[in-house]
Amino acid sequence: MTGKILAILIVITALIAGAGMYYLQVYGFYDEVTVKEVNLVSVVSDAPEPIPFTDFQAIDADSSPIRYRACFKTEMSLPLLTETYVGLEKAEPRNAPDWFDCFDAAKIGAELEAGTALPFLSQKNVHYGVDRIVAITQDGRGYVWHELNDCGEKAYDGTVIGEECPERPATD
Repeated sequence: MTGKILAILIVITALIAGAGMYYLQVYGFYDEVTVKEVNLVSVVSDAPEPIPFTDFQAIDADSSPIRYRACFKTEMSLPLLTETYVGLEKAEPRNAPDWFDCFDAAKIGAELEAGTALPFLSQKNVHYGVDRIVAITQDGRGYVWHELNDCGEKAYDGTVIGEECPERPATD
């Protein structure tokens, strides 16, 4: 009898722990972003400049520098954007939680692959080793996410960081 009670307690504890971990990963750490901005790096000044946008939605989490996701709309055309701002050769959007339904990484990735959306650099080293990427579609829908840059990939996989990377900020 005692064995059955212990087994039931272990199963119940495991279910509660699993549900708690799932909630924390999918919902718990995310917050709605209150600072609403969309910047792209200018080809002239090599600095981030704001672009006009509407319908901005964004989420972020303090638990990781790559959890930022945002969606917006802009009236700027792709030809104007490509002439004015720094484009990227390749970008892969990261998955967002299912409940943040404006950001569908698979759909954005398909549009990037088809050429109906173009990726741009929004900000270099928004966190150490992490760049902010913006993709904008032909019909003016825009998506923002964070991606590890070369220095970030080296820093997080243990490879020796070369001189081309900025010094890593001190942590307390």
